[in-house]
Amino acid sequence: MTTEEHIEEMMARVRKLELKARKLVRESFSGEYQSSFKGQGLDFDDFREYQHGDEIRFIDWNVTARMGQPYIRKFREERELNVVLAVDVSGSSSYGSIRYSKREIAAEAAAIIGFSALQNGDKCGLLLFAADTLLFIPPAKGTRHLLRLIREILTAVPAVQGTSLKAASDTLIRALDRKSLVFLISDFLTDTLEKPLGKLAAKHDTLALRVTDPLESKLPKAGRVTLEDPETGWQTSINTSNSNLRMAYEKLMRRQHEGVVATFKKHGIDFAELATDADPSPALHTLLKRRTRKRSS
Repeated sequence: MTTEEHIEEMMARVRKLELKARKLVRESFSGEYQSSFKGQGLDFDDFREYQHGDEIRFIDWNVTARMGQPYIRKFREERELNVVLAVDVSGSSSYGSIRYSKREIAAEAAAIIGFSALQNGDKCGLLLFAADTLLFIPPAKGTRHLLRLIREILTAVPAVQGTSLKAASDTLIRALDRKSLVFLISDFLTDTLEKPLGKLAAKHDTLALRVTDPLESKLPKAGRVTLEDPETGWQTSINTSNSNLRMAYEKLMRRQHEGVVATFKKHGIDFAELATDADPSPALHTLLKRRTRKRSS
C-alpha cells in the first residue's frame, strides 16, 4: 500500500468517525456531558472575611495570620473545561480479534468525547503514549483541531513499544497548568499502575476507559497456537485444547482485571469498560449517567 493510499484510508476513517460522533452528540451525549462535567471546576477569585456558616477548609491561614482575623478564599465557577484525551498507542493497541482494533475503539470513544466537549464550548487536547510520550497537543477549540487529534490517534507509530503510564502521568502533570478533565484510554496491561494513577488523579479529574478484546479474557479451544506479545515480540507455543491451561489463563486474566479495577476505585477514578467487539457508546452513556448521579447526590 502506498503512503498516499494509506493517508486516504485514514482520512476516510476520520470522516466516518466524525459523522457518527456528531450524530451521537446531537442525539444525547452533549446533554449528558454537560450534566456530568460542566461547572465542576473552581478558579480562585479573592479573599473575604470569614462569616458564620463558611466552610473551614477554605480558610487561608497565611492571610488570617497577617490580618489578625479569619479570611477565606473565594472562588468562581469555571465555565470552560480543559479536556485531555490521553491515549495508549502501544503495540497492544493494534490488536483486535474480531473486527476493530483497540486503537480504533479508542479513536471512536475519543471522537464522541471530543465532539461533546466542542459542543459545550470546552477545549480538547491530546496525549499519545507508549513506552514514552509520543505527542502532546495542548487543549484548544475548533473542528479542524479535533479532527487532527482523531487522525493522530489512528496514525501514530511509536518508535519503541511498551506501555508507560508513568510517562503519560508525568507529562500531563508537567504540561497542564490548571485542573483538567483527563480521559485515560488504554488496555492497562502493565504492571506499573498504582503510583502513576494516584499522582494523576490527585492533580486532575481522571476517568479511565479500559479497552479490551474478548480473546484476552478467555482462550478458545483451538489446538496448538503460538502467542506473541506485540510489545516485546516474545513468543510461546501453547495447547489450547488443554482445559486446565484455559482455566488457568482465564483465572490469571480475571485477577489482572480485578487488580486494575481495585486501583481505579482506590484513587476515586470513574471508569468504563470498552470492547473491540462492541459499540463504545452504551458504556460511555453509563459512565456519564453515573457521574451525573454522583454530582446530584
